[in-house]
Amino acid sequence: MGKTLEEKKAIVADLKEVLDESSLALIVDYQGLSVAQISDLRNRMRSSGTICKKAKNTLMRLAVKDDERWQPMTDFLQDSSVFLLVKEEMKEAIKAYEDFQKATKKTELRGGVLDGQALNQDDIKALKELPSKQELMARLAGGIKAVSTKLAVGINAVPTKLAVGINEVPSSLVRAVKAVSEKEGSQESES
Repeated sequence: MGKTLEEKKAIVADLKEVLDESSLALIVDYQGLSVAQISDLRNRMRSSGTICKKAKNTLMRLAVKDDERWQPMTDFLQDSSVFLLVKEEMKEAIKAYEDFQKATKKTELRGGVLDGQALNQDDIKALKELPSKQELMARLAGGIKAVSTKLAVGINAVPTKLAVGINEVPSSLVRAVKAVSEKEGSQESES
């Protein structure tokens, strides 16, 4: 017996909620997977903060119908679909799926959606090559630290150079006075 209209509405609402929290969606053909294998896929995806949703394509179509960000997903909705909804760690999620796929050899990645753009398999593999959020944050922190270090060195150099300049004034003044007096003395001796 099929689901009631209320149950289907609840599933669509749940899908919309998870999609709102996601940054990337991967659509996988899971035909031939056992219940244990689907559970294994879910467990592997959890470590990357990815939610594995098994839903009928018609319910997912309803969930993305009015959302431009996820609309391209309809291009991949056919046959048996499982949806990997990635919240943050795209690189880890893609790697976890690839590891699962190598182990089972029963799934096929149809494509994905990121910021309203449909992604093919090559696009998704390219995402895996991007630095992770932690790597980007470390690079940014390193850049900020380098700027602050240079600024601190520059600020410390100002008083030092100012002190050297101030210390130089009296000796420069003495040399100038001596030079003027020598010049005046040589002019007086010439006259």
